[in-house]
Amino acid sequence: MLNLKSIVLGALQNNCYLVTDDESGKSLLVDCTEASDKMLDFIGDAKLEYILLTHGHFDHIGGVNEIRERYGAKVVISREDEGMLSSGKLSLAAFCRAKQNDSKADITVGDGDVLPFGSSEIKVLATPGHTKGGLCYIIGDFLFTGDTLFCCDCGRTDFPGGSDDEMRKSLARLASLDKNYGVYPGHDEFSTLEFEKKNNPYMK
Repeated sequence: MLNLKSIVLGALQNNCYLVTDDESGKSLLVDCTEASDKMLDFIGDAKLEYILLTHGHFDHIGGVNEIRERYGAKVVISREDEGMLSSGKLSLAAFCRAKQNDSKADITVGDGDVLPFGSSEIKVLATPGHTKGGLCYIIGDFLFTGDTLFCCDCGRTDFPGGSDDEMRKSLARLASLDKNYGVYPGHDEFSTLEFEKKNNPYMK
C-alpha cells in the first residue's frame, strides 16, 4: 500500500509530496522547494530513496542539494531539464531574484522509463509545454502533474522553453489515460483525472 502526504512551501506556494511504500518502508519526495525546518519535519525519518523533480524551475528544486545530501536520496529529472539544476538563468532563479542552490542529477529519465519503488514502480511520462523537459509521474493511483495540469487549469507556456503546442499535446496525452488517477499538481488544489476531463477547458 502507498501512503501520500503533502505540504505547501515557499513564496510561490508549491506542493511537495511524500509517498511511502508500506511494504518496503521506502519513501520518495516529489519536488523539493526548500530545505527548511518545515521540510525536514515533513520528511522526518523517512527512508528517502528518490527526489522526483517534475521540472527544473527554481521553486521546485530549491532544497534539492541539502535534502539529497542529508538523506542520500537519488535526484531524478528529465534529460532536457537537467541543466536547470546548476543554472540560475535556466531555472529562472536569476529572473526572479531568487537564490540558486546548485545541485546535480543522479538519474535522468525520459518518456516511458520505469523506476522500481518498493513493491510498486514509478512510470515516467514526458509532458513538455511548461518546460522542454516537463514530466509527470504515475505511482499507483497517484498522478503527479507538476506544472503541466492544475485543477481546471494548466501551466504557463510563456517562459523560455515553453510551448503552447507542446502543452496541448501533453494535456491530450493525460486526457487519454484510461484510469481515474488522483491528480496532484505542483500548485493549488488536488483533483482527479475524470474531473479534469469533464471540467478543465484546456483538456477539451
